[in-house]
Amino acid sequence: MDENSSPARILMTTFPDLEQAKQVAKTIVTNKLAACINILPKMTSIYQWQGNLEEGEELMLVIKTEVDCIDKLQKTILEMHPYELPEIVVVPIVGGHTPYLDWIGESVR
Repeated sequence: MDENSSPARILMTTFPDLEQAKQVAKTIVTNKLAACINILPKMTSIYQWQGNLEEGEELMLVIKTEVDCIDKLQKTILEMHPYELPEIVVVPIVGGHTPYLDWIGESVR
């Protein structure tokens, strides 16, 4: 299966704390912009920002959705996110358990 044959996508973003991450995740799922969101525990992020080496703790949201939801999903994240420049990365799902991929589609309709 190539990336064009499945509309399923994973969108990843990070948040600074669990409460904000949960609030955004619940909004996204309630609005049928994603089937499921995993909030992965705290991790350490090291990055360059405005010329400085930064280090901080974040949580990762792994959002299962479909391509048709990406624009609204990104808009929702940008409206609710506390960061000036939030991470939003979309990855195609090129294969997987067909009933699960079908469930993603059913959940966002």
